[in-house]
Amino acid sequence: MSALIEVILPVFIVIACGYIAVFKGFFSDTAIDGLMRFSQNFAIPVLLFRAISTLDLSHGFDTGLLTSYYTGSISVFTLGILGARYLFNRPLEDAVAIGFSALFANSVLLGLPIMERAYGAASLAPNYAIVSLHAPVCYFLGITTMEVIRNRGHGLRGTAIAVSRAMFRNVLTIAIALGFIMNFTGLITPAPITDAMNLIVHAALPTALFALGGVLYRYRPDGDFREVGWVCFLSLVVHPSIALFLTTQVFHLPTGLVRAAVLTASMAPGMNSYMFANMYGRARRVAATSVLVGTLASILSVTVWLAILGV
Repeated sequence: MSALIEVILPVFIVIACGYIAVFKGFFSDTAIDGLMRFSQNFAIPVLLFRAISTLDLSHGFDTGLLTSYYTGSISVFTLGILGARYLFNRPLEDAVAIGFSALFANSVLLGLPIMERAYGAASLAPNYAIVSLHAPVCYFLGITTMEVIRNRGHGLRGTAIAVSRAMFRNVLTIAIALGFIMNFTGLITPAPITDAMNLIVHAALPTALFALGGVLYRYRPDGDFREVGWVCFLSLVVHPSIALFLTTQVFHLPTGLVRAAVLTASMAPGMNSYMFANMYGRARRVAATSVLVGTLASILSVTVWLAILGV
């Protein structure tokens, strides 16, 4: 148990510091927004670009790994929509936003630092493989489903344009694409640029975790708790359970890949779930509260999953 606490606690202490800093007035909302923009729009894209440009694709991109993780993702997205619609009687557009909250795990801000602390930096290659597809797959599923349901009358071409615009305006998607280009072409960045990127990368995750705490202060729990509970159950229990079953019982993957798939799947809903809900003006309170409640609940759930996986 002490080993688990040593892995989990520092990550959530940094998040708590950000939360307390805003609560006590040491940081303004504007300052936290600046930190979040730096981390999400600059530092983390640099981290992903560097990681993917140097990733051994033959090692990281295992079919069983990706199938296990994204089968779970699609399953909880579907269950999230069905539950919101038929258990809680939400409109279909709300149901898609709620399903997206279950779909979009916090694979970067929480998944990477927890995986690194638990199993070391050398264990992150399969995580980067999952993360490289995460935003494109999730946004493609979410936006396509929402656009079809909204039935704006634009037809197949209009829906395709809407999906493409949303995906390729996402700076994470752009950084991932550039990383793949560098990897496939074998181009090497000059040493001074690599050193500069390394400096930025070292600041990426701590800054993002601190900023996440500050942002979460705004989203204090407020209503829709049945829907929030459903999202958290799907995110923290169902998704990693599916990943564990598929990686161990269907694909029989090595331990490192099992850990990457299950631990990433066990992460709380990410901030992108709120961004998606806000983009369409649907189920925003559910999405925001799910991020906060899910992040707090993951202190316990991730500890359980780490115990199952072995630290």
